[in-house]
Amino acid sequence: MKDYFAEYGYTPDKEAMGRSLDLIAANLENMASRHVLLSCFSMMDVTSLKTDDTVSSIRRLVGKVNDLQKEYPGYPLPASICVYPDFVETVKTCKACDEVHITAVAGCFPSSQSFIEVKLLECSMAVEKGADEIDVVLPLNCFLEGDYERASDEIRQIRSCIDEKAAQQGRQVHLKVILETGLLLSPELIAKASFLAMEAGADFIKTSTGKVSVNATPAAAYTMCECIAAYYRKTGRKVGFKPAGGISTAMDAVSYYMIVSTVLGEEWLDRSLFRFGVSRMANNIISSIEQKTVAYF
Repeated sequence: MKDYFAEYGYTPDKEAMGRSLDLIAANLENMASRHVLLSCFSMMDVTSLKTDDTVSSIRRLVGKVNDLQKEYPGYPLPASICVYPDFVETVKTCKACDEVHITAVAGCFPSSQSFIEVKLLECSMAVEKGADEIDVVLPLNCFLEGDYERASDEIRQIRSCIDEKAAQQGRQVHLKVILETGLLLSPELIAKASFLAMEAGADFIKTSTGKVSVNATPAAAYTMCECIAAYYRKTGRKVGFKPAGGISTAMDAVSYYMIVSTVLGEEWLDRSLFRFGVSRMANNIISSIEQKTVAYF
């Protein structure tokens, strides 16, 4: 079995991580400036992944994004709109600004429990319909069994599949791999999943689906960011980070912003390398900036 810690010269240090997270938590109020909150807003993947999503509800969401800067001049647009694959075409048809990407969860989200052929077809179809970014879940059915080779192979196949379909359209598509960190019960396991996903071609590693009982946590985020830093030192390739699931308040956003800033530095504080998967946080950031309750989205 591959020794990722020897390969990348990194092993999680729980005590050092705890001290750093305590310092970040103690300084959150001082860091929650308008600039930081607007930066967080610009890095959101505004998300609707509900069982009762409809074409009409997704059109309304896209309309809100289209009209955002009329309602709130000076605000940045979010990075993307994240939907199920069957709504990609709806978003593409309604979206007014190319700056806002279309993200599709695919590969049998949120469980990744199906045949690889089905996962590949769904990813390929999402790209064909216009998705700019594909979010898939690490195949935990083999990863948790210790079959890292099969888990890696599935991600590599998805990477190849979306690249081939995107090339036919003369464009590139980003791949985000969701680790489902709430089901990985140690920093060491989270680190192994992080390195595996990055080696297999992930452009981003993402904490969670939002569909299990434990989703994004500061400790999981810190470990993943340290892995991204170690991977960058070894390979020179920058991989992005996306916390998602259970992130709802403005202070949640600031917390993850500070983790990324502390571990990875200023150059990662950009939508090309840092995203939030959110459904409720957008309204709460606007409310915090405007100093009143806002229910725009």
